[in-house]
Amino acid sequence: MFAGDMYMEFFGMSDRPFSLTPDPDFLYWADGHRAAFTVLEYGVVTRAPITVLSGEIGVGKTTLLQRLLETLDESVTIGLISNAQGGRGELLRWVVGALGISVPKEADYVETYQLFQDHLIEEYAAGRSVTLVIDEAQNLSVEALEELRMYTNINSGRDELLQLVLVGQPELRERIMRPDLKQFAQRIVAAYHLSPLDADATAGYIRHRVTHSGAIEPVFTDAAVAEIVQQTRGIPRLINKLCEFCLVYGAINNEKPVSGTTVTQVVADGVFVAGFAQTGRAAE
Repeated sequence: MFAGDMYMEFFGMSDRPFSLTPDPDFLYWADGHRAAFTVLEYGVVTRAPITVLSGEIGVGKTTLLQRLLETLDESVTIGLISNAQGGRGELLRWVVGALGISVPKEADYVETYQLFQDHLIEEYAAGRSVTLVIDEAQNLSVEALEELRMYTNINSGRDELLQLVLVGQPELRERIMRPDLKQFAQRIVAAYHLSPLDADATAGYIRHRVTHSGAIEPVFTDAAVAEIVQQTRGIPRLINKLCEFCLVYGAINNEKPVSGTTVTQVVADGVFVAGFAQTGRAAE
């Protein structure tokens, strides 16, 4: 039996509440996440040239992005790129591939760019806007970012034909503030930096996911939640990892609700890896 099945039965759950796979159905609307989503939505709806969402690893950027994509109607054509790398020519290949533009293998940069521009014009003439979403955008070079800025200059004389949504780690925010990217920064209409959850939001996040999974009784004691806050520093991905192990331990030990002692034991056993220094309790 898979460990998740074991604890789901023990705690009366119909679904795993702390899966690491981004799941918009489990999205908890903390204040920061609601604000971040509003910025993303505003950028797309208003056809802003560039919208930027940054945040630490695991704070929920990709989940918000997936929720945004679910809400868009057929009038918005989406091209999604994850972890694009390379220079000017390579980036354009990523872009045309994401938008489903057919390009002959022998086509050079100029020919590929013309096909890209023609596609944007055709979409605009059909009443559709084109939004290019780039996840893990912190990996883009300065040259690539400048290339993207040039794409946003394609217009109909009245409207921009391409909108960019860049999502990435804090390095992205730092990079776009460089003096040599001043023109890029000036094209950014909306930007938001998503922070980890505070203690109250972490507790609300855990309750939300547990309830959404079908559990009725309290699954974690207050002491357990307080320990989870300390160990994860409010990063949702780490909260999910630690809570998942705690549920397994709770089911094995026939403990309901899970206690703070069990959370401490999970950490002491080394099965939970946070990615930052841990000495029993997380550093303040």
